[in-house]
Amino acid sequence: MRALVQRCLSAKVVIDGKIHGEIGPGMVIFFGVTHSDMPADADYVAEKCVTLRIYEDDQGKMNRSLLDIGGAALVISQFTLYGDTSAGRRPSFTEAARPETAIPLYERFLEQLRVRGLQVETGIFGADMKVHLINDGPATFLVESKGH
Repeated sequence: MRALVQRCLSAKVVIDGKIHGEIGPGMVIFFGVTHSDMPADADYVAEKCVTLRIYEDDQGKMNRSLLDIGGAALVISQFTLYGDTSAGRRPSFTEAARPETAIPLYERFLEQLRVRGLQVETGIFGADMKVHLINDGPATFLVESKGH
């Protein structure tokens, strides 16, 4: 399981010309699932994302987490995180989980964020989405489950 985390000042996702989800300060999480992922992977990645100390404290050091700052999360399903570009010019997506595997894990990940008290906004799984964000820093991190 992979989560590409971007610290943001604000973000929104637009689907069919309408805002579907919008947040203020927090993080945008692009979330991808592979075939071997299990519910424990979703739990691990959710915990890691919300406790990752990527926000500055009063001394300017990255010492605060999303929970510490009371931030929100915009989560976007992103099968392309498992795109393999090692051969040829067209990415291969054979490592991306099919929807019947990915959707329940995506939903579990969302629930794990929500039970920790976060405001969580989303896109729509599999939809054509336009993501707008003001990246803070920029600061971008890759979080992977232990199995990967």
